[in-house]
Amino acid sequence: MRYKERAEKILTRINELASVSDESDCISRIYGSDAFIKGRQKVFDWMKTDHIGLLYLFHLPAWANLLIAIMWLDLVAQYFIHYLLHKTPWMWKFHMIHHNDTYLDSTSGTRHHPGDFIFRELFALIACIIIGAPVSYYFFYRFVTIFNTYLSHSNFYTPRWVDKTIGLIFITPNMHKFHHHYQLPWTDTNYGNIFSFWDRIFGTLVVDDPKKVRYGLDTLANKEDKVESVGFQLKLPFNKEVHRKK
Repeated sequence: MRYKERAEKILTRINELASVSDESDCISRIYGSDAFIKGRQKVFDWMKTDHIGLLYLFHLPAWANLLIAIMWLDLVAQYFIHYLLHKTPWMWKFHMIHHNDTYLDSTSGTRHHPGDFIFRELFALIACIIIGAPVSYYFFYRFVTIFNTYLSHSNFYTPRWVDKTIGLIFITPNMHKFHHHYQLPWTDTNYGNIFSFWDRIFGTLVVDDPKKVRYGLDTLANKEDKVESVGFQLKLPFNKEVHRKK
């Protein structure tokens, strides 16, 4: 009975959000309200009112618009910004927190510096503006990418047949493990979050035996007693003693 009541509450909530015509009202109902969220609300309202974005130039079915938007957001707000976080020295120091975890599991997927999160959100918003993705598409993308983040950081190995079939399109846990190897060149590979074909297209895909992977960062090997300190993690981007990569 308890599960039935919860299911009914979830369905009621979804119906309420589906009936909201105002983009900003929809965001408020889900996230609450603060300065950052209000700014994002105004952007989505502006896009909807003035028909901003490429999707408004074509009359495609809703499913096609959603698929294009998800692929575009995955490319810009996941693959591209992730690539920049690795290749731009000062941005990498914000991203190091995500990589200095010496034991990879689902919790590693949410191990990010606030600055890292801001970079990703800004690129997601820019991607939405360019493509003209409504807030409902943005939420759907967020749900999918969060699910895949937890899945790809899971502490289990997938069968080889999964990588050879499903892995042709989607990122699998085995594939993402190489990205968390403690040293180059594997650290700078397999940037994708949802789709694996971006890494295939741009030549950043690595496939090997995932059991060879060792987690953490070689540049922080002599600071293992500090990497779990919240204060050390937050100050890491401004720590001049920490170098980029070996």
